[in-house]
Amino acid sequence: MPDPSAFLSGPTGLGTSAVRLFADPADGGPVPDPFWCSAGPRVTRQPPLTYALRPWADGSMPPLYCPLTVRVNDALATLVNERLVAWAEGIGLHEGRIEQFRQTGFGRLITLAHPDIDDPDRLLLAAQMNAAWWACDDYYADETELGADPELLAGRLALAVSAMDAPPPADEFTEQLDEQLGADPVLVSLTSARDHVARHATPSQIARVNLTSCQMWVSWNAYGAWRQSGQQVEAWRYLATRQHDSFYTSMTLIDIAGGYELPANLFYRPRVHRAAMRAGTAAVIVNDLHSALKEAADERPDCNLVLLIAEERGCSLREAAERAVALHNDIVAAFEADCRELAKTPSLELRQFLWALGAWLGGSFEWHSTTNRYSTTET
Repeated sequence: MPDPSAFLSGPTGLGTSAVRLFADPADGGPVPDPFWCSAGPRVTRQPPLTYALRPWADGSMPPLYCPLTVRVNDALATLVNERLVAWAEGIGLHEGRIEQFRQTGFGRLITLAHPDIDDPDRLLLAAQMNAAWWACDDYYADETELGADPELLAGRLALAVSAMDAPPPADEFTEQLDEQLGADPVLVSLTSARDHVARHATPSQIARVNLTSCQMWVSWNAYGAWRQSGQQVEAWRYLATRQHDSFYTSMTLIDIAGGYELPANLFYRPRVHRAAMRAGTAAVIVNDLHSALKEAADERPDCNLVLLIAEERGCSLREAAERAVALHNDIVAAFEADCRELAKTPSLELRQFLWALGAWLGGSFEWHSTTNRYSTTET
């Protein structure tokens, strides 16, 4: 197992040239004003994010505008991923598919997306919660070969709500509920991951994660109804639904994993909420771009922005992808402007959180560009 002490040397890899912007003025380079952020008991300094047009896929598509990846630390990513796989094996999640789960590299995603965190346990709490959400998506909503069925989706998600946010005891009926929650590895993963999050979170933060999960699952029910009815869904309707089913859910863990709390009255402040939703939507458009071909091959394709634009406009998948790229880039530019304005708010926690949202975009881009999850030739 890699030595955890090796992970404390600071950011390395793609995008970390931004750190060199803090070089001594005698070196002749620019020295922007850094900001100081609160991260638990320590105060740490983060380098400014560098936004750029980044090539993706085979490089022939228009580039995606987003921050450069702040840290690539393969040793730390491997450690977190192996702990994540051990957790999944221990609760029976992905039985018969555990090697495929290992190769997908959710631990790497989290290490890329949370570059301000070196503690493997805090990274693991985010990895477990994201893996549980993704398992719920795969087995309940998306992957027909894994048993996803739109007719069963609503009932399954109702139990997922109880797995995340346990209702109060109701005599013998609670025993029956507990039996059901313990019999399904997906539900076990949600409860186990939530418990790990709760060990590091305040009641307000836990409630935030529960609420955002429910909000996401409302969108999944809409997708299931559309698939079941065969309804032709307009791209605008899907996007409105997708904005509440995005990586915004994952981003609610940023301050929990980071060891601080963005107060609820700041987290839900309309301008902050809009910025966070923009970041989550931009990241999920990247997901739609990478998954379009694989989802098109499903016998009952899930909703995907690229596929819907192509069908609605009668254009090629490439043309539809180009429109999705343009939308993504507009959203990221708006998010960047939001962050500049919100940086004037006298809150160290908010400035750290906004920085971490941007860092999440850069890390998620890196993971989507390298994971085998969205390959049509995945084994």
